[in-house]
Amino acid sequence: MGDQLKHAVNWLTEPTRYFLGFGLAIVLVLYFRKFFAKSIVIIAFFVLGGAFLAFAWKDPNFAKIIGKPDNVPIVILLATVVFFSWLSLRKSVINDERIARGDPTLEGDFNRQKVFTWPDLVYTEFICLILFTAALVIWSIVLEAPLEEPAATARTPNPSKAPWYFLGLQELLVYFDPWIAGVLLPSFIIVGLCAIPYVDTNPKGNGYYTFNERKFAISFFWVGFVLFWVSFVILGTFLRGPNWSFFGPFEYWDLHKLEPMVSVDLSTYFWVNLLGQPRPDNILLREAPGFAFLGGFFLLLPPLLAKTVCRSMFQQIGMVRYQIMMHMLLWFGLIPLKMLLRWTVGLKYIVGIPEWFFNI
Repeated sequence: MGDQLKHAVNWLTEPTRYFLGFGLAIVLVLYFRKFFAKSIVIIAFFVLGGAFLAFAWKDPNFAKIIGKPDNVPIVILLATVVFFSWLSLRKSVINDERIARGDPTLEGDFNRQKVFTWPDLVYTEFICLILFTAALVIWSIVLEAPLEEPAATARTPNPSKAPWYFLGLQELLVYFDPWIAGVLLPSFIIVGLCAIPYVDTNPKGNGYYTFNERKFAISFFWVGFVLFWVSFVILGTFLRGPNWSFFGPFEYWDLHKLEPMVSVDLSTYFWVNLLGQPRPDNILLREAPGFAFLGGFFLLLPPLLAKTVCRSMFQQIGMVRYQIMMHMLLWFGLIPLKMLLRWTVGLKYIVGIPEWFFNI
């Protein structure tokens, strides 16, 4: 039974199933939020999670990864992310029910309560300071500091990983050129955050938790934060091993694991596999299928959505704000699309022009 469970977990954490399963879990949690907001759900999650951790700790491969000194804080981080995400969802569900009844929100009731800074707040902060200091002292005694030998060009770590907060960018470097993964996409994140107050002018949900009044914004945040940050941290920390290969949680990190490098560009699929002829020498003609795909994706999809599923949004926010938001969303959507195409059909680049250092 134990070996079957380990094989099942390794099978589920294959990258395609892992990513799609993570996305499906977010959809189910948000759709059935009234059920998942119950206290029994989070209690059951941590009880079952603790039982699984106790079982899995007996496996040397699992224990070696999870028990690594610089991975222990990430495990704690993930537990706190689950709890506070659940707490925000619970407060949103409660507030939505109170708003539907015409009652004030939880935050509205809480604002009527007055607490003195001294001694109530200062005493609480002082006690927390003592407890956390004691916990850090015990932590530093029990776990060795994750220090390694001085850096040397003749001996590099394998795998060589970025800090946990940059693992998402490191994962993107597998699927995009450095100028896209390291410059363009992070710039879009910064610009997108700056543009939010001007694109989304809905004043509801300001200062209190809610879901029904901000369904799109909350759902988009969950996808961006949980799927494209938390899942990437888990992926890069626990599932990426030597040579940046994928490994299951119970799989031995074999330095000699071989993965076939069969990734090819879209132009090869089109000209060689589909038409049965060599790729043209002309660069623009060779990459015409990729340019056609990107043109349809970024130029034809926004007006098509504006006339169908996003008609009400287009009428509400107008042409300019709609175009800004849609192009940000399309770049956002290009990331999982490119990842899934790499994992399933081995697509390397949609447009691959190494002569011009232009690869998407």
